[in-house]
Amino acid sequence: MNGVSGLAPNGGLNLPGSGKRARFTSGMRLLRHADFERVYKQGRRHFAAHLTVFYLRREHGDGLRIGFTVGRVLGGAVERNRMKRRLRESVRLHWPAIPVPVDVVVNPKKSVLKADFVELENEIGRAFEIIQKSLAKRT
Repeated sequence: MNGVSGLAPNGGLNLPGSGKRARFTSGMRLLRHADFERVYKQGRRHFAAHLTVFYLRREHGDGLRIGFTVGRVLGGAVERNRMKRRLRESVRLHWPAIPVPVDVVVNPKKSVLKADFVELENEIGRAFEIIQKSLAKRT
């Protein structure tokens, strides 16, 4: 074996894990329907070619929490799960160091399946930059 692992190390991100593949713990994810609804109704939006990102600053808590919504209209279970895997990985690779509490919901478009992963990474990275700038203005 050549010593190359299929698992990407945690490249200095602030996700938990040292050398292991970083995971999204429950504290890093949006889990409740009410949280998603609050972000949709009260939050701001960023539109990109392959996704729409909704975000809302929380009153208390720490750091970023993220959720993904991939509805049935975007395809069957296999396609939707593939979209979520690709989005989770691109978010993991570009996890921002946002010191303020913020909730983010990523809503992909059907084109996520056909998009190059690098293009998807760039859109996620750009969305996080815009969120950071927007939150910095409001602080």
